[in-house]
Amino acid sequence: MSGSSVRFLNDSESRVFDKEHRRKLAFNIQQYDKKVVEGKHQYADFDNARQRANFLKWRSIEQLDKHLIEFEANFIKRGGKVIWANDAEEAITEIVKILKGINAKTVVKSKSMTTEEIHVNKGLEEAGIESIETDLGEFIVQLRDEPPYHIVTPAMHLSKEDVAKTFNEKYNLPLDYTPKQITAFVRERLREKYQRADAGITGANFLIADTGSICVTENEGNALMSIAFPKVHIAIAGIEKIIPSFTDLDLFWPLLATHGTGQNITVYNSIMSGPRTSEESDGPEEMYVILLDNGRTNLLAQPDQRQALYCIRCGACLNGCPIYKGVGGHAYGSTYSGPIGSIITPHYSGMKEFKHLSYASSLCGKCTEVCPVRIDLHKLLLFNRRDAVQQHTNPKPERWIYTFWKKAMLSRRLMNQGGAKAKNFILQNFFKKNWGDRRELPHIAARSFNEQWRRRKSR
Repeated sequence: MSGSSVRFLNDSESRVFDKEHRRKLAFNIQQYDKKVVEGKHQYADFDNARQRANFLKWRSIEQLDKHLIEFEANFIKRGGKVIWANDAEEAITEIVKILKGINAKTVVKSKSMTTEEIHVNKGLEEAGIESIETDLGEFIVQLRDEPPYHIVTPAMHLSKEDVAKTFNEKYNLPLDYTPKQITAFVRERLREKYQRADAGITGANFLIADTGSICVTENEGNALMSIAFPKVHIAIAGIEKIIPSFTDLDLFWPLLATHGTGQNITVYNSIMSGPRTSEESDGPEEMYVILLDNGRTNLLAQPDQRQALYCIRCGACLNGCPIYKGVGGHAYGSTYSGPIGSIITPHYSGMKEFKHLSYASSLCGKCTEVCPVRIDLHKLLLFNRRDAVQQHTNPKPERWIYTFWKKAMLSRRLMNQGGAKAKNFILQNFFKKNWGDRRELPHIAARSFNEQWRRRKSR
């Protein structure tokens, strides 16, 4: 077993038997479920909207090279600069190079799972640059030195009492401070950071090919301020975020809002097409877009699994997944958790190290049912399992055992050989550990059904 799989098993067991953790998670997901039902009321034909979104993302990914080149050309026309990064190391190197070039000391950063994926905060810290999360949830987990717990809701695992305790420890705020008072405190503190920040870093929910624009969706206005105040704006986006046309936003923005937070539309939806012009009063003087691969072309090369690149990062599959509801986000040990994380992480970070995530599923299909772009998530988990076997990522003894098992299962004569005692011995000694401590191994009967049937018929 890999180190990641051992940690996953240990962390999962710890979390799933933590009643308070389960209570917080269940409460927060329950609130989400209620809002999503309300958000769907805006659609006259919800299934048709999902089907169209699936088609548009299919077209985007199948013509990814064409759309990315179109985006780059249009963005450069408006004074922006595009940087292509093969992996996290290249992306961090380019970001630090830009920031060192302007002698940056402080960066304000909006919520972005892509920046979490490449560990931007750690990279800037090592370069001596202060990076401040400006999304409230991200700000809280940054204070706690934790990674985000959820794609959309970084602090979903915390109660208001947990948050109050964190601010009491870090800023000596009273323990009885309400969420409203804590939010007011954070707002005041961040206003100062925006005004003196040398650069702003954001992600991008969508990249628009035909206009060369990036789109950022949020509810707090922190991303907009991270763009408007600093002189330099750096947007980091995975190459799969591309959509063909500006007109596609009227479909994707409401779908993202409905499935992400249960809203008809999020509060702030910003479109940036380059640095500010002479006619504009605010915005960055320089704007960069870093197009990140970091394993995405590995996934693109898989005909069966490439549809995972359709994902718009709404988090709906996490909220519907019974495994995620039990073990939570941190147990996965990767930036992306839940069903979508279990599919893409082995391709982004290595099948051998993360193949176990594709087995962390009941295959109930709930993730596929709730996906706004109709990705067959539970089927992709099976394809990952197939690839893990074909790539021989499992230990040799395991491969030998299943080779013998397959041979026996394909032969009635071999199945009937050995007797129940030998078969039960094999189960107890070779399969007990993988079966789990809390499940009782099946007991092989003295005679197989086939033997019992033949004996009965012979009477």
